[in-house]
Amino acid sequence: MRAFSQLLDDLVYTRSRNTKLRLIGDYLRQTPDPDRGFGLAALTGTLSIPAVKHAAVRAIAEERVDPVLLYMSRDYVGDMAETVALLWPKAVDEPPELDDATISITDAIARLRSASRLEAPRVLAAMLDHLDASGRFALLKLATGELRVGVSARLAKQAFADAFGLEIEAVEEVWHGLAPPFAELFDWAEGRAPQPTARDVPIFRPFMLAHPLDDARVSLDDYAAEWKWDGIRVQLVHAGGETRLFSRTGDDISQSFPDVAEAFRTAGVLDGELLVRGSEQGKADVHGGAAASFNALQQRLGRKNVSTKMLGAYPAFVRLYDILFAGDEDLRELPWHERRQRLESFAAQLDPERFDISQLIEARSFEQLENLRLNARDASIEGIMLKRRDSQYVAGRRTGLWYKWKRDPLNADCVLMYAARGSGKRSSYYSDYTFGCWTEAPESGGELLPVGKAYFGFTDEELKWLDRWIRAHTIERFGPVREVEKSLVLEVAFDSIHKSTRHKSGLAMRFPRVSRIRIDKPAAEADRLATLQAMVT
Repeated sequence: MRAFSQLLDDLVYTRSRNTKLRLIGDYLRQTPDPDRGFGLAALTGTLSIPAVKHAAVRAIAEERVDPVLLYMSRDYVGDMAETVALLWPKAVDEPPELDDATISITDAIARLRSASRLEAPRVLAAMLDHLDASGRFALLKLATGELRVGVSARLAKQAFADAFGLEIEAVEEVWHGLAPPFAELFDWAEGRAPQPTARDVPIFRPFMLAHPLDDARVSLDDYAAEWKWDGIRVQLVHAGGETRLFSRTGDDISQSFPDVAEAFRTAGVLDGELLVRGSEQGKADVHGGAAASFNALQQRLGRKNVSTKMLGAYPAFVRLYDILFAGDEDLRELPWHERRQRLESFAAQLDPERFDISQLIEARSFEQLENLRLNARDASIEGIMLKRRDSQYVAGRRTGLWYKWKRDPLNADCVLMYAARGSGKRSSYYSDYTFGCWTEAPESGGELLPVGKAYFGFTDEELKWLDRWIRAHTIERFGPVREVEKSLVLEVAFDSIHKSTRHKSGLAMRFPRVSRIRIDKPAAEADRLATLQAMVT
């Protein structure tokens, strides 16, 4: 445990990407099996200990620490695991049969996995009694599965690849077919075995991603254009008689969309956009078939059990972009224009109620394409994709192959209403903001109603300024949340806005972010709800 706890400490206190890669790589090379495999699983979010829940950690902490002190400290620290690790009292009446040098990651995981949901808190508490603060922090992070040390799964995999002289694409290709502690992966990396294979297993393959187009221009002789749909990117895999539906991060979302998974019964791997059927009327038909807004799709996201009523009210389908495999044949090295032909042929075998193909955009010039983009603020259109006609399907973002040309964001001037502390490195700052708009002019009795939340879009200097302003203008406290004077205007950018019955304002923003602090604008001149309602798609 000591090596892993030291790694977490080092990662928390460095911002350098290269340093993080080196630290993780050193740990993976120097730590024996299977500890390093479980460490890698924790860093990539693939370690599961079902018997330990956050509520259990809070419960055992409340038994050892004054609850008032515990939660006041949690509000200041910003992370429950770190708070418990720092406050946990050292056991003085028990023999030190264990310490952070003798409790291995493998041993800790085995103890917690073998315990029942009822026993696990007691087992966890017993191990915490014999660890120092650093070891307790590492154990709690392992147990709950939320590291929050500034390391993404992609970065951890990149560190593994760098440490053993492998290509990250080769690692990604086999990653989702393996399970912790990844013995086959390390055997391959260290030359003891060939690269693992995933034949006849429905595993996730890395997506090909696009660069923002920004102000660049490309030739339509070299690039094909198609609509960029506002759903969630998914990969459909059917192999070995099983179907899986994966999100862009590799999460299996088949349970949330059984209607789509059950309809895909042809061996292959497809790339597309998951959408919900909308009205058969209106502008969407011009762009290739009616699809509802992202707000409708959200009704289905994250549900483990989907009722028959939900399936009928929000029927899902996939608008197909690309094909990676047809049966066992790997098509990723073919140029895009050949893959497009294979996709059209493959899609002809599928249920048209559940699958269609994203239309190509016919434009004589780039200027005409630009006009089409500016006019495409459909409920389910996010912009335009530009794909080089001779591009292979390669994992990640490769310059010059695919570009995304998103529509310009919408903007609104909103009033800051509430602020909460962030997590991790932002735990000392008020960095999560709730903002609202007026029902009518405040001098006429209008009130502010929340219309969104944002926690990015500002610079580090702007964050420090906002934090100072919030502390100086707090009028009420609700645990970690502060209510502030309704006097600061934030210009908020967002991709789209939709009707929502879950919010008092009746509106929900898509991807809101703070684009400007409007210290020059009086709060009374912020936007009205009617202005936002006119933007609803």
